[in-house]
Amino acid sequence: MSTNYLIKNVSVLGGTPTDLLLQDGVIADGADAPDDAEVIDGTGLIALPGLVDLHTHLREPGREDAETVESGTRAAALGGFTAVHAMANTEPVADTAGVVEQVWRLGREAGHCDVFPVGAVTVGLQGTQLAELGAMADSAARVRVFSDDGKCVHDPVLMRRALEYVKAFDGVVAQHAQEPRLTEGAQMNEGELSGRLGLAGWPAVAEEAIIARDVLLAEHVGSRLHVCHLSTAGSVEIVRWAKAKGVDVTAEACPHHLLLTDELAATYDPIYKVNPPLRSAADVEAVKAGLADGTIDIVATDHAPHPHEDKDCEWAAAAFGMLGLETALSIVQQTMVDTGLLDWAGVAERMSYNPARIGRISDQHGRPVEVGEPANVVLYDPRATRTVDPAESASLSRNTPYRGMELPGRVVATFLRGKATVLDGKVL
Repeated sequence: MSTNYLIKNVSVLGGTPTDLLLQDGVIADGADAPDDAEVIDGTGLIALPGLVDLHTHLREPGREDAETVESGTRAAALGGFTAVHAMANTEPVADTAGVVEQVWRLGREAGHCDVFPVGAVTVGLQGTQLAELGAMADSAARVRVFSDDGKCVHDPVLMRRALEYVKAFDGVVAQHAQEPRLTEGAQMNEGELSGRLGLAGWPAVAEEAIIARDVLLAEHVGSRLHVCHLSTAGSVEIVRWAKAKGVDVTAEACPHHLLLTDELAATYDPIYKVNPPLRSAADVEAVKAGLADGTIDIVATDHAPHPHEDKDCEWAAAAFGMLGLETALSIVQQTMVDTGLLDWAGVAERMSYNPARIGRISDQHGRPVEVGEPANVVLYDPRATRTVDPAESASLSRNTPYRGMELPGRVVATFLRGKATVLDGKVL
């Protein structure tokens, strides 16, 4: 198959149709296409920069029954991603140079998208001792994002030390904002519905209190802080205040927190059990507004695969988490683009440019779709519709909350450095 592709009549970021040539791993002028270039009709398609996910769970090593780097990156490519950041809560935990290098190499061998490991903040995610942050930063994986995601770095002294430590190599601590004492046994968003359903409530303040503490710590030590999966109206306001104050804080929202509400917990279907929980309709609107005005910097999937036995059980015993890679762009189109809150340039900023900048990989990813730039490109058909069928997922797991839903849009092709990883909606 040709390594050169001429994409004719495609709309870059929704603009005027043009021709794009992907040649020798970079974007070239379509007028200079060689005779052997494979022609793709881009009429009606939008060209976006390859998407970058700052928050993916690939589960390998240790939980290959739920996902592997191979299967997870196939799902990523189908969703239009050319780079993902793999979270550290594997078995063993990615808290040493050896483990992060293993994940990085597995990503390179799979070849569907680039994998950038996230290093644990604390040894074993136990929250008592800093992990080998410097060694992971100096490893072949060049780790720049550190997170105990799944658990909160709840000790303020340890969090301060982590923030101070990562300054030496321009790293960032990505905090899972959840005060553990306020969420013991919590099952869903705290409110009238949780009381009626008899499910232990998860108060918004448990998230907001940690974010408020950590933006003050980040300001105090002059370090970078990233807030994972922000989910409440109060959290949006705290981040907005911190940014206005000049704190170097960034934040992410997940697709499910842009669309789904806690009302779904009334089904008692554990497919809707996630951490942080689905929130109220008012919270959803606040998160969408925060993403639109730039208070929230990025969309991150928090792709969290689980085998069926961890979800096909009673609510209290079920694992937290949802799939997200293959549906993220469609959810963003439905909630943000089709509603007029974002244009396609805004989508590129929040799903490619900003996450690449935060993860410090913008020398390779999150680049404009322009001549001379790396050919990391997604072709997307916003007019298409599809009904989500879990059986068609590239993931090893099936825990999508969108099963049976009709979603807009379809990724037609994904190119990683000019190599097609997806063509005609199929992984190569």
